[in-house]
Amino acid sequence: MQSFHMKAILAGCLAFLAMVSSGCDKDKDDARLQDNNRIPQVLTDNFNLTVMNTVVLRTHMRNELKLSGPYTVFAPSDQAFQNAGFANGGAILGSSQAYIDGLANYHVVPGRYELNKMPFLFNQEIKSFSGKLFVTRWVKNNDTVLTVNGSRLLSSGIAASNGYVQVVDRVLEPYRHERISDAVAGEASLTLFQHALRTAGMAAMLDGAGPFTIYAPSNSAMQAYGFASIEAVDATDPETLRAILRYHIAADRRFVNDYILSAGTATSTTQGMINNNSVKVTLIPDPQQPGNFTGITLKGTGNTAEVKLSRRDIIAGNGVLHITDQVLRINQ
Repeated sequence: MQSFHMKAILAGCLAFLAMVSSGCDKDKDDARLQDNNRIPQVLTDNFNLTVMNTVVLRTHMRNELKLSGPYTVFAPSDQAFQNAGFANGGAILGSSQAYIDGLANYHVVPGRYELNKMPFLFNQEIKSFSGKLFVTRWVKNNDTVLTVNGSRLLSSGIAASNGYVQVVDRVLEPYRHERISDAVAGEASLTLFQHALRTAGMAAMLDGAGPFTIYAPSNSAMQAYGFASIEAVDATDPETLRAILRYHIAADRRFVNDYILSAGTATSTTQGMINNNSVKVTLIPDPQQPGNFTGITLKGTGNTAEVKLSRRDIIAGNGVLHITDQVLRINQ
């Protein structure tokens, strides 16, 4: 009888030890299977992406990017956020939740995109969670340069187990309008230009597939040209308005960096407009980095001074809008 009890106790001990051993093995297996290289961890571990990490942590993307994906995240550097007015993660939290959600959605693309393996094509369309992005792969001075919405990639890609993080040098502003005509109408500084488009019967054209690039003179630029008010626009012959406006529209999608990167070794290039005339585009040198450029100026055939961009690269679904400080003139 005692022998029977001893055997039962021994069997129980062996079973317990087996269970403990099995549990330890399972814990080891779970530890091996735990993934510490998904995109949220990559953002957390990168000292130059602290603001983007804050954006992700404060939105639904925190959980989305833990999934298997794959995803590609276009992460603005901390310097890019500073240039956009956000000194750190705390600063961006002062924005509305809707704005932060919009940033997160626009900077994340479903799918794994290795941009340095994409074709050498101009503004190739890919789709983020909230709209279109446009990728160009350039060759500049024997180097490959990649841009997204005209902003440069600062690294070719940080690999994560569920995708890529691509670092860009500007915050990509989500676009609010599918049609560039609505983008013009949405800018308070362009009421005179927008009214001129409607009076000339050209607004409907800009609702088409495009793409279009518009160099829109601000209200002060239109006033300096001679359109002091909406009434002055109304008093102008529509054909005269069309002649002026057609010199401000290109049948193309052009970001500022597209001119800089396509100019080769030259410091100027041209842009053809839909009136079959060209505008001279001059690159603005970067005083801090010789050989680099910070932007562009324009000059119509009738302009005596360089036309500057007061705002650049305002994206719409079917084009790009730039705001200028002068009207582009065909004749002096």
